[in-house]
Amino acid sequence: MNQIKNDNLNLPNILVIFRILLAPLMLFFLIYQDGCGFENCPLNSLGWDKSWYNYFAGLIFVIASVTDFFDGFIARSWSQTTKLGVILDPLADKMLVLAAFIGLLVIDKANAFAIFLILSREFLITGLRVVAISENKEIATTMIGKIKTVAQMVAVGFLIMDWSFGTELLWLAVIFTLYSGYEYIRGYLK
Repeated sequence: MNQIKNDNLNLPNILVIFRILLAPLMLFFLIYQDGCGFENCPLNSLGWDKSWYNYFAGLIFVIASVTDFFDGFIARSWSQTTKLGVILDPLADKMLVLAAFIGLLVIDKANAFAIFLILSREFLITGLRVVAISENKEIATTMIGKIKTVAQMVAVGFLIMDWSFGTELLWLAVIFTLYSGYEYIRGYLK
């Protein structure tokens, strides 16, 4: 296990902050339909087909998702794990995936009940983590939690790009999401 350091300005944390900043940008391109909402928006003059905005949203989402792998890999490999990174990394994951799911709901590309289940679990476990911190308990990330994040990210990518099996992958992500939530609750109660 890596020792946690206090030097917060390092490459892994910069990648996490970059991922946080990409979430609203991805959401903008995902829900962009008929202009920016004001007449002189520079994007209106580009004359792009609406599908281009989905491609940009998908590209931004992929870039942000890849940073999730690299920030953790670099932090562990270079012994650059920090308290800030431990807090921000799961927050960045949630911001990215939840922004994508909300955007997919707005443009009617995802099942609302599936998204409700995922959002409910995310808020419940985030609240549980806050309670655990107040009780000086730690709810460590588990392998099933990591698989859940990957499953959600893959499902989002397929849904954004309108690829086959997007809905099926979303329901697979729901299964991993609910099971990992159960595991976290069980771990907290021990």
